[in-house]
Amino acid sequence: MDYDVVIVGGGPAGSAAGQAAAAAGAEAVVVEKGVPRADREGLGPDSTDAAGILDYWVDIMDLDEPIPEWVKHRELSGTDFVGPNETVRLNSTGMESSYPNFGFTMHRARFDDWLRERAEDAGAEYRVGTGVRDVESDLVGEPAHTVVLKDGTELSCRYLVLADGPQRTISGKVLDPLLPNGDFEKMASTRANHIAYQEYREIPDDIYEPDRLKFWWGYMPGHTAYPWVFPNDGNVARVGLTMPINLDLESIADREKYCLLRPDDERVPQGKVYIERLIEEVYPDYSLDDFPLQTDRGKANGTETYPISSTRPIESPTDANIAVVGGAMGATSAFHEGGDHVAVRTGKLAGRLAALGALKAYNREWHRAIGDEVLRNVAMADIVHDYGPDDWDRVFGVVNAIMPEDGMYDTKDAAFAGLEGLKLYLQYRRTKFGYRKGRYAQIREDDYAV
Repeated sequence: MDYDVVIVGGGPAGSAAGQAAAAAGAEAVVVEKGVPRADREGLGPDSTDAAGILDYWVDIMDLDEPIPEWVKHRELSGTDFVGPNETVRLNSTGMESSYPNFGFTMHRARFDDWLRERAEDAGAEYRVGTGVRDVESDLVGEPAHTVVLKDGTELSCRYLVLADGPQRTISGKVLDPLLPNGDFEKMASTRANHIAYQEYREIPDDIYEPDRLKFWWGYMPGHTAYPWVFPNDGNVARVGLTMPINLDLESIADREKYCLLRPDDERVPQGKVYIERLIEEVYPDYSLDDFPLQTDRGKANGTETYPISSTRPIESPTDANIAVVGGAMGATSAFHEGGDHVAVRTGKLAGRLAALGALKAYNREWHRAIGDEVLRNVAMADIVHDYGPDDWDRVFGVVNAIMPEDGMYDTKDAAFAGLEGLKLYLQYRRTKFGYRKGRYAQIREDDYAV
């Protein structure tokens, strides 16, 4: 079967690519293996994410219609960053935005299903229920690709969009042969990803804050490792955590300072154990029974485990008529907990450019569209890479020293918070400068042998 564009993966990036390609007149198909969920009637993509959208992320997505209310859970007024002894309450992202509030939480599976509906309404075909077995590429002359499904079906196309998420199961097979120096090892999921785990739990009335996100920093070891609470519908919230894959506790200095570790821990605790300890630590007046697990949600009796890319992003081999989008390109981030916004935007760009026969412009266009967002997150992730509990308290103390009463903090305000604040601000500026002109991309287009 012949198509103009074949998209591997039906999450936010893949569905956005399908919608944009079809809307621009291309014959496009989205291939998605499908994952069952307790809170979804039919098959769809994995759909596991903490699923909060900040105000300016709405603008980054560049959708041509508002996200429906039935997709949303809660409108947000702010977020709390909780350290061992210092807490910062932010009521603004500090970014210009057309969205009226701090942001919102949403039902990620509904979001994915809505994006799928948009793709199908635009004319894209959406195949769900069978995965991709192989991709055969002919790069002699005008590049062309054949996507072989696990049921034996072959889909031929001129343009291939890889949107298979941070596991990169298919994108790895396609890109590795094009990187003769073994550069794709930088993206290997076992060394370049974080793992996230979350539970759907009911929160007691008197401590539930349905309009705020909560993150705990310095409570558990590891680069950008933190628990969170994201409010859902009613009194239900997702209580979860993010941590690096394959973290070795023996390498952790001052491990006694992490309140979610125990002296007899021989390895990193399981996500379930971490969450139980978090509830005991931050809600000492309650028992675990006061936070009942909602077993009719998620993928496995009220729980979900999923990967998050924690790499810097990569450029695509557009000379081979290939675009890599969303989590597969490393554009999602463990630091800011998610990346639906950059997934949608990169997918939209790739789909439209492929339909117009202009995919060679993709790398330039995604840098232009999401470069500032990537640069901020890469810089901050580098700065806090080795932070321990005392470091988080120190930084939160700097922020609180100059935090306006309305909670409308701007990063540059740290320059006026004394010597410690000035050092933090200058470190941030220097780190960003080092990644200028797209240097945050760890694989560049010229690295591919095409």
